[in-house]
Parts: sequence; structure tokens; C-alpha cells
Amino acid sequence: MRRRKAERREPDPDPKYNSRLVAKFINSIMFQGKKTVAENIVYGAFEIMEQKIQDGNALKIFNKAMENVRPRLELKARRVGGATYQVPIEVAVSRGNSLAMRWIRDFARKKKGRPMQNKLAEELISAYKGEGA
Repeated sequence: MRRRKAERREPDPDPKYNSRLVAKFINSIMFQGKKTVAENIVYGAFEIMEQKIQDGNALKIFNKAMENVRPRLELKARRVGGATYQVPIEVAVSRGNSLAMRWIRDFARKKKGRPMQNKLAEELISAYKGEGA
């Protein structure tokens, strides 16, 4: 017999923008429990984004970038008889957000030679514009 399913814990909204999505993004950027370092990186990237894009605030740019990167469909393996088929399935919003955050973080980390704030801001701006990796 299976035990009950663990309930999902939502992080508290971040102090500056009061957004749960930004708080999750900070947690995904965080390395070895250093949350203040991760906050400084994300907030620094948001300031750089505000300087480069004049028409919007950082939270609006971030939400639009997440919306552009989030996948709508995902392929899951299904076994029917002896064969395995790839079946497209709609992605839940929470999973789509976590995938989008992971992709943005990983592509920003792959870039070399600049501070993480600049790389992250560049990646978010390209996601906002609908281009880039």
C-alpha cells in the first residue's frame, strides 16, 4: 500500500518583487546554499535588464521571458504491446516553469568570460525577445 502524496511546498515570495516565480528562480540559481549570492546575481541581472530595455520593468521582462521559454508539449514514452511510442503530452504550468528556469540558468552558465549577472541578463533579454539558445 502506498503512502499519501507529499504536498507541494511553495517558497515565500521574494522580498524585492513579491513574486513566487522570482523566488523559485533565485532558488534555482543558488549554489551550495548561498542564497544571498544568488539574490545578488538575480537582482543585478534585473537591473541590467532594466537599463538595456527602457520600456518595461524587470518583473514584466522576466515574466515575458519565462512565457516565451516555457514548453507547451513534452514527449513521454508509452509502451503499447511490445513497442514504445513517443506520445506528446501537455506540460503542466509548474513543470514548464521549472524547465524554463533550468534552461535559462544552464545556458547562462555555459557562457564564459563575464560575471554571472551579465550572462543571466543577456540570456533573459534574448528569451524576452524570443531568440537565443
